[in-house]
Amino acid sequence: MNEARIKKYLPWVVATALFMEQMDSTIINTAVPAMAASLHVAPLSLKAVVASYILSLAVCIPFSGWMADRFGTRRVFSTAILIFTLSSVLCGLSVNAPMMIAMRILQGIGAAMMVPVGRLTIIRTFPKSELLHAMNFVIIPALIGPLLGPTVGGLIVHWLSWRDIFFVNVPVGLIALFLIYRYMPDYHGDTLHPLDVSGIILFGSGTALLSWILEIFGEYQADSSLILALLALSLGLLGAYVWHARHHQFPLLNLSLLKIRTFRVSVVGGFVTRLGIGGLPFLMPLLYQLGLGLPAWHAGLLMMPTAAAAMGMKLISEPVLKKYGYRKVLMFNTLMIGVVIISFASVTPETPQTGIILRSLALGFFNSLQFSSMNSMAYADIASEDSSMASSLFSCLQQISLSFGLACGSLVAAWYLHGFAQSDHTAVLNALHHAFAVMGCTTILSALFFRTLRARDGENVSHAHVEEDA
Repeated sequence: MNEARIKKYLPWVVATALFMEQMDSTIINTAVPAMAASLHVAPLSLKAVVASYILSLAVCIPFSGWMADRFGTRRVFSTAILIFTLSSVLCGLSVNAPMMIAMRILQGIGAAMMVPVGRLTIIRTFPKSELLHAMNFVIIPALIGPLLGPTVGGLIVHWLSWRDIFFVNVPVGLIALFLIYRYMPDYHGDTLHPLDVSGIILFGSGTALLSWILEIFGEYQADSSLILALLALSLGLLGAYVWHARHHQFPLLNLSLLKIRTFRVSVVGGFVTRLGIGGLPFLMPLLYQLGLGLPAWHAGLLMMPTAAAAMGMKLISEPVLKKYGYRKVLMFNTLMIGVVIISFASVTPETPQTGIILRSLALGFFNSLQFSSMNSMAYADIASEDSSMASSLFSCLQQISLSFGLACGSLVAAWYLHGFAQSDHTAVLNALHHAFAVMGCTTILSALFFRTLRARDGENVSHAHVEEDA
């Protein structure tokens, strides 16, 4: 297959996989109350179903670059699609919450190989001057998943069973496998390094334990001394990994890449940003259903404007970045995201539908520009031989921040809801208002990291010609 043909069809291959992953990650959110009733658990406790998927992504993503280098992008990508599709079916057949969580972990393992390997293939195929356009093209079809997910999920729950939402992935997975067979290039690493088993143990156990601490803390099921002991252990494991990575010749995640300013700011600034917005896909449907008392299908419809605005922004993000550059765009845009999130703390049953829709449109608009900017700038100064490691590190920390963001948002909501029944609409609404306020303020703080950028950072990707600040 010649280069022109690869460039023509590869974005569609990756976009199909991203569509399936994004559809699955959002279609479940409007089904949480129905799932909770069916599995006989409280709705907020089902955050483990969402968090376990995100966490398994974060823990397993570091293997993806090594797997792709060793076995080839086509084989790893197709295997990931197959695992993801089969585990989706098993999720739909789950009979209790523990089984559902286990299947979501398996699903996350598939997605861990799917998303970063797809991004890695794009990075290796397109030169940096074409990277922003290629990534935007991939993300536009993938955003159809969040656009349809909450609505389709709400309609399925309303007319059928929540179990059927997981079977939607089957035909999409089969289409993805066909496209991979026809159009996926097969890249291997130039040099093969041994797998860092010690790094896997230290990083994986530390990350998993820290996320679990947030889970049990939010559920009030452990005393403070146990939580502090586990917290010290998890931080100790992660600290040990940092020391290990600095002294290992071929670490699982090469932290020295953080010395590159554009990559460091994208990773660290993006980490804090996602701490603020990570809980939104889970808490927003709860706001509409438990807080405002709306049915699942109505809550799904209210989620559509966010994805629709995100798709629209992708069409103009390139000229915006070209005119203003990454520094100005990220600083201003991050502030706007925080303000919009805080505005949801004023949503009540008396709020006009148009007011909610306008908030959702603004959220999708600014979120989309944020992710386009951070995701493309991250690779502006990354050498070709480091692209696999950079993709793994970026994707891993991205998923960890989303997992922690979900846990923190749910934790704040559960804290203010403590002592009240989750069937109490007023108490739930008040708790969710506090969660949105905290998440919005956290997002605003991340603007401080983007201030460390220089005006001309990333211009080889954005094609901006911005003068340096005096």
